[in-house]
Amino acid sequence: MPAERLSMRKTREILRLRWSLGLSLRDVARSVNVSSSTVSDCAMRAKAAGLSWPLPAELDDATLEARLYPADSQPRARPLPDFKRMHAELRKKGVTLELLWQEYRAVHPDGYGYSRFADLYREFSGQLDLVMRQTHQPGEKLFVDFAGPTLPITDPLTGEVREAAVFVAAMGASSFTYAEALPSQGLRHWLDAHMHAFEFLGGVPHVLVPDNLKAAVTKANFYDPDLNRAYQDLAEHYGAVVIPARVRKPRDKSKVENAVLQVERWVLAPLRNARFFSLTEANRAIAERLAWLNDRALSRLDGTRRSLFEQLDKPVLRPLPSKRFEIPDWRVGVGVNIDYHVEFDGHYYSVPYTLVSKKVDVRATASTVECLYRGDRVASHLRSYVRGRHTSIDAHRPQAHRQFAAWTPARIIRWASTVGPETANAVDRVMQNRKHPELGFRAALGIIRLGSRFGNDRVERACERARQLESLSYRTIYSMLKTGFDQQPLPIPAPVSAVEEHENVRGPEYYN
Repeated sequence: MPAERLSMRKTREILRLRWSLGLSLRDVARSVNVSSSTVSDCAMRAKAAGLSWPLPAELDDATLEARLYPADSQPRARPLPDFKRMHAELRKKGVTLELLWQEYRAVHPDGYGYSRFADLYREFSGQLDLVMRQTHQPGEKLFVDFAGPTLPITDPLTGEVREAAVFVAAMGASSFTYAEALPSQGLRHWLDAHMHAFEFLGGVPHVLVPDNLKAAVTKANFYDPDLNRAYQDLAEHYGAVVIPARVRKPRDKSKVENAVLQVERWVLAPLRNARFFSLTEANRAIAERLAWLNDRALSRLDGTRRSLFEQLDKPVLRPLPSKRFEIPDWRVGVGVNIDYHVEFDGHYYSVPYTLVSKKVDVRATASTVECLYRGDRVASHLRSYVRGRHTSIDAHRPQAHRQFAAWTPARIIRWASTVGPETANAVDRVMQNRKHPELGFRAALGIIRLGSRFGNDRVERACERARQLESLSYRTIYSMLKTGFDQQPLPIPAPVSAVEEHENVRGPEYYN
């Protein structure tokens, strides 16, 4: 390996120490902080050039360098690497700078050494924007967020103006960008926008990188954030993973921040004077501007966002699943009533009776309702939109309800009797009117507990009046108490004559 090429200042010092002071190679090397072989090489070059100490006074540094290194005195033109192609190649899996240098030297044997090759590439990449300098694997990451500015939508009937949120997504490797106007930043619209983005891309990236907004992260944490359950479900359905940007780590989300800036500058700003009367109309205009942005030539790289996407990202995206994701509603920590049913959206769904008094999570879609206990699904029902009714599975009931020692109809009636006999009768009738007595437990307990709010005496009067009206139900009794109807005097029933009145019937006065 050739010795190090030195500055002329160090060269003069080596010759002075070696020829004038007579120091050894090792001592000179230690003093000048170079290797012994470099000291030897320098002295041999000076001797071959016919130099001695002291050096001629008129010998300047340029002349000295030309005499010591005659073969290198004239700069040699070396072919430059194709840096734009290198930058694109480095985004491909397994490609390294050393591999690209080896390929470069295979074509140009007299080209730059690896160190200079790497320095030249770093100089080139330093001129790129921060988001372009970051290396992302093709098809790996989709960065998602909302733009700061909103888009005004005018109601054509009322003239009311509402502000639409603008969702933005950008692929890591190509910066290929998607945008869409949404009614709000709420969870359902956030999930809808993801599905639309996947369909726009024609596939699914491996990683979703959101900021720590509430629709994505329920509890932000630097090390272990809590994801929204519905967002997690969407990622699992599409075979992706959610890795939120770290708190106070702006470089984690610089890609989407740049995409948001591009959308604000080249999509929203040109539409600032347009007036839209529906989201559909607004999104049609956004799609036109978005196509222009993705087809716009990049300033420092060859091609466009779209061409880079077609070359890098698209071939390695996961395929879209055959079925679209159904957006779920989640209820966490729902208590199981003594009738072993849980309430969701006004309807009651059964779970195994052993879960009475425990907490379950309820996951509902447009078609199904699932109940999960400690992460395991314990019940699944077709969703019903009839409020106040029950959907039950017989297998969830105990084999013999009397074996269910905690609560029985007799126990509930005994409890109701502490309020009064009319309340006990009402509770009994409510349970008798159900297919299974336990389906009336909830209403029965509701009647009993009205005493703590309105007082036992009022509950008794309301139950008596409901019995007279033949409308014994929780809703009727509660309505009477709420409106005060129970406090009005009970109607006195009219006396019933044992003998039908008739003109030929003699009254008691006839015998006086």
